[in-house]
Amino acid sequence: MRPLEGITVVALEHVIAGPFCTRQLADLGARVIKIERPGGGDPTRAYDDRVSGLASHFVWTNRSKESITLDLKQPEGIEVVRKLLERADVLLQNLAPGASERMGFSYEQLKERYPKLIVCDISGYGSNGPYRDKKAYDLLIQAESGLLSVTGSDDEPAKAGCSIVDISAGMYAFSNILAAIIRRQKTGTGCRIDISMLETMTEWMSFPLYYAYQEAEPPARTGASHATIYPYGPFPIGDGNTVMLGLQNEREWAIFCDQVLQQPELRDDVRFSSNTRRSESRSALHSIIEEVFSDMTLTTVTERLDAARIGNASMNSMKQVWDHAQLAARDRWRFVRSSNGPVKAMLPPGAPEDFSPRMDPIPDPGEHSKRILSELGYSDEDIKELESSRVI
Repeated sequence: MRPLEGITVVALEHVIAGPFCTRQLADLGARVIKIERPGGGDPTRAYDDRVSGLASHFVWTNRSKESITLDLKQPEGIEVVRKLLERADVLLQNLAPGASERMGFSYEQLKERYPKLIVCDISGYGSNGPYRDKKAYDLLIQAESGLLSVTGSDDEPAKAGCSIVDISAGMYAFSNILAAIIRRQKTGTGCRIDISMLETMTEWMSFPLYYAYQEAEPPARTGASHATIYPYGPFPIGDGNTVMLGLQNEREWAIFCDQVLQQPELRDDVRFSSNTRRSESRSALHSIIEEVFSDMTLTTVTERLDAARIGNASMNSMKQVWDHAQLAARDRWRFVRSSNGPVKAMLPPGAPEDFSPRMDPIPDPGEHSKRILSELGYSDEDIKELESSRVI
């Protein structure tokens, strides 16, 4: 039995943060009913067509859900949602600021009629404060939270290569919903969860924030290298590849000099005698390491680093990750169904061995509308009327 079997989630969601949260709830067995716009559905469906004609973001965050299309500008659509909430445990929404309240779906508007309902709101800046009504997208919050100021090179800031803000918001929504379900078992009542994308990302920015505590200088932008630990980053190799390596302490530095660089005299070089000095002299040290690696291959460098127990990694492409030997050895890949054929998907990380995570199909827009409406007591004639009036 999956831990969230019997839990029903109604999702007024789009794009990434909300869908990523609810997909994880579905992984654990929750029934997730995704409400989409009639016609195209979630706008993320049209972002690209890279996955056998389907959109990469949508495929990632929407498997194992049921899709119902509803025009929430019509009262009949609102009434369907109200009927869904009578059977729901969780309502999640990440619509534009104020949208759910205008439709009557804020926690304050719902708590008397649905006292056990958990309402999770995801927004850019939270439910109050001067930024409450500002639009917020992933890259905008990367900028607002300071991430861009410490990411990139001296010449130019760089964004993270994935939707890191949406992921952080989705993760905190997921963990808070799990906590709220446990709380409800103790209190018998629902609650409101207010997730701010700015706050989730600011939490993840705590190291650079504390590094710059009380107006101290923040970490410098250092590309793919660590801002304050060195050597810790990418180094070119003679065969054209790149190795990532990282040293964490003085013991590892001594081993690195002896066994990897095979220049033990560097251990006592005053330029490199502490992490702070190595970081200050990173240009000189980078040249030394690059010269040693210039006559070697990636295999030779990796073997030498592994023999010395120095942390290292390959700078893999997306294809190399799809084919990663470690993921294959741990049997982490499955296939989920879609209307365009099977799609490869990774098992959720960390799932216990005594149950199988849910890996059900990726839904088409409105694929489950008629079945869900029938469950709510709508007759065939009622459903035809909703179709003709374009409510569904």
